[in-house]
Amino acid sequence: MIAEVKVPEVGESITEGILVEWLKKDGESVEEGEEIFELETDKITMAVPAEVGGVLAVMVEAGATVEIGQVVAIIDSDAVADTAAADDELDAPPLNPPAGMEQVRSKIPEQVNLNDLSPAVRRLVAEHNLNPNDIDGTGKNGRILKGDVLQFIESQSQQKPIDIPPPPIQLDPPITTAKADPVHDPSARQTREPMTSLRARIAERLVLSQQTAAILTTFNEVDMSGVMELRTQYKEYFKEKHNVGLGFMSFFVKAVVDALKMYPRVSAQIDGSDIVYNHYYDIGIAVSTDKGLVVPVIRDADKLSFAEVEQQIAEYAVKARERKLTLDELQGGVFTISNGGIFGSLLSTPILNPPQSAILGMHTIKRKPVVVDENDTIEVRPMMYLAMSYDHRLIDGSESVVFLKRIIECIEDPQRMMLEI
Repeated sequence: MIAEVKVPEVGESITEGILVEWLKKDGESVEEGEEIFELETDKITMAVPAEVGGVLAVMVEAGATVEIGQVVAIIDSDAVADTAAADDELDAPPLNPPAGMEQVRSKIPEQVNLNDLSPAVRRLVAEHNLNPNDIDGTGKNGRILKGDVLQFIESQSQQKPIDIPPPPIQLDPPITTAKADPVHDPSARQTREPMTSLRARIAERLVLSQQTAAILTTFNEVDMSGVMELRTQYKEYFKEKHNVGLGFMSFFVKAVVDALKMYPRVSAQIDGSDIVYNHYYDIGIAVSTDKGLVVPVIRDADKLSFAEVEQQIAEYAVKARERKLTLDELQGGVFTISNGGIFGSLLSTPILNPPQSAILGMHTIKRKPVVVDENDTIEVRPMMYLAMSYDHRLIDGSESVVFLKRIIECIEDPQRMMLEI
């Protein structure tokens, strides 16, 4: 049975993508559920599995732009992959002839039946414009195997005479009165590659954010001593019980939820002339991948424990690296947290993630002297700069400041956050 492999639907607004890579080769056996090609759209990169098992016949080359629903390959569930063993024991069923096969048929004597050859052998014969009658078969009953064709091609290449170019004619160098300036060709020192769909979409959204929102950023710093002491005290027990590490991000997710409950306008959105208030807490976590930045969303973060938040973040990190995030996991969100500190960033101004109205930027932790009480006592504390960018059309400066200060209060006194006070 022949089954078509189509580009799957990945979202209502997505109509095309790029077939980045075939994970299984043409003529290779695939199993049901096995990933066979990688698809990249302007929102997501995903691996597409086979719906049935059989032998794969590729119809679209890697790197091509494909439309949703387009047939890019077929899978013959009754066929056997072309291997030496299969050549010796079984006859593979005919597949659709590759380009150029008709021209090859017209040059081959009638006594040769191309359908008796395996798919891989037929492809090699067509690609190299060979006459199978010239090839000695070593398979059963003299059948031509793939190795026979490859050996024949190699022997033909060795028999071709080598053209030795004549020695260059030596000319006297021209007499010049001044040394000519070398011509600089920038293209000789550059490489060019097309922008991926995901990168193009990121660029488009960033420009859109800058052009459609009145972005302003407020800064502050937070003493991380309380969180770090808590992590040091309980991280081993936490890891043993929940099978996940206790990181900083869960504290900030919970602190953001706390602050959003006090200042709901920060998670609101502008829709035309209306303000839409969101009465839920889906928090986006920016994750960097080799293809670009993606923002998976933690749903209903207010209802999750610290352990559940950490488990969700760890799961998303693995999926992002393996390019297995689904479109649903990337959509929505009322607020985003971005942690540039993992790359060593000391301070930055994050850009809004439309249509959201605010984003929090975390940064690297630096030990620095700070005044810790009213007696001007100076101590060295682990400090982190925080930056919150917001849409000034909706959020006032005073509101952004008190929102950020509430996050700082939660982080500097994590016990009260856990007790929800």
